[in-house]
Amino acid sequence: MKRLLKSLRPNYGQKLFLLASVPLILAASAIAVLVAHQSRALAEREIRGLEEQLLEAKKRELRNYVTQARNGFYFIYGNAHPNDEDAKRQVMQILAAMIYGEEGFFFVYDYDGNNLVSPRQTDMINQNWSGLTDSEGTPVVDELIRIARQGAGYHEYLWPKPSTGKEARMITYVTSFPSWRWAVGTGVFIDDVLESVATSRAEVETRVRRTFLYIGGITLSALLLVFMSGLVINIRERRLADAKLKELTQRVFDAQEEERGRVARELHDGISQILVGVKYALDVTRRRILTGDAKASETLDKGLENLSGAITEVRRISRDLRPGVLDDLGLGPALKALTDDFRARTGIQTRFETVVFRNRLDQDSKIALYRIAQEALTNVERHAGASAVTIDLRGHVRGATLKITDNGRGIDPTRNRRPGPGIGLRNMQERMDQLGGTLRVLSSKDGTVIEAQVPLSHLLPPESAPLQSQKARA
Repeated sequence: MKRLLKSLRPNYGQKLFLLASVPLILAASAIAVLVAHQSRALAEREIRGLEEQLLEAKKRELRNYVTQARNGFYFIYGNAHPNDEDAKRQVMQILAAMIYGEEGFFFVYDYDGNNLVSPRQTDMINQNWSGLTDSEGTPVVDELIRIARQGAGYHEYLWPKPSTGKEARMITYVTSFPSWRWAVGTGVFIDDVLESVATSRAEVETRVRRTFLYIGGITLSALLLVFMSGLVINIRERRLADAKLKELTQRVFDAQEEERGRVARELHDGISQILVGVKYALDVTRRRILTGDAKASETLDKGLENLSGAITEVRRISRDLRPGVLDDLGLGPALKALTDDFRARTGIQTRFETVVFRNRLDQDSKIALYRIAQEALTNVERHAGASAVTIDLRGHVRGATLKITDNGRGIDPTRNRRPGPGIGLRNMQERMDQLGGTLRVLSSKDGTVIEAQVPLSHLLPPESAPLQSQKARA
């Protein structure tokens, strides 16, 4: 299970790709949904407006038909008696003949629901259709008569088309002949309007789907661009990392070789010479003892003195490689011993100052600050030509700061052929980078100041180091 979870855990490149792609996908999805919603809403308003306009045009057309028909026989109706059957017959004949288009016709119902005129559906004539409803339950004849009794108006319902016999939606305009108690009207099927509306809605859905495809294509192109950019950046960063790793590895090898060379020189120039002197003194002492020379003790004392010097030199080399006082007493005493040894060896006036704070630095910080001080003093001895050096160590609310100040000639930028700082300063900077600290180097003709600051995160809490507080204070 742990292996599965580890295999599913994204690496740095995948995290970078997700960081760039997930907001893009979310933004594109939100835009697509918003565009689709706005497009549908706008199109629906336009479709409703188109439907209303088409229906209003149909209604005006129907009203014109009825008005024209009424004007055509009004001279008969206006002069006829309410019981004039001849006049009624003439008007019914006129209305029966007024068919138009493929489906248009006029109809007449009396107020009792009897059909008097229906030229395209003659089987309905002379039958009472009161109570007739369409397949949706909408009253038809009774509602037409009610509208006619009120004067005139429109009614919408389903009605069989004369050409096919299948129901279709119809709008009817009906008016009244009150003296004859007639409801006269005509209707038009609006399936063409409904088809236009349905076509418009289908076009809207097609445009919305096309918009989704466009946005999806753009998003996919952007994701591919992000992926390719991330791939290029990843390859470039890997090459840079490999180059830096090679450079760092080479510098580690150089540092190791330099340290080995330094130790070898010190062993050869110091301990080896002293031990040769000890061997020579012992040989002289042995010969004098064999010959009974009274001066044998003098050469033995000289050999013992040289042997003590060798022991002292071994201790110095060991202290330079890893000072035991750093582990036993802390950073402050280690820097104090380093200062005293440097002053005694070089004759340069060296002063160590510190503000007393409990020895709360972690081990990595102690080693880093000690090595920085050691490297800085080595640079002073080799290059600065200084007569005075000050080492200052103090803790504060932001962490701990080590400052090394000298009055030498400063850092010569032309000393190294390669651009940038020398290997010593680079080592200092890398030590601070590993700790998340900062390194500042200020140099002028009046001297150099090196300031290394360790962040507060590398200071141990007091309760975690009760034993350290009883030791020497840094």
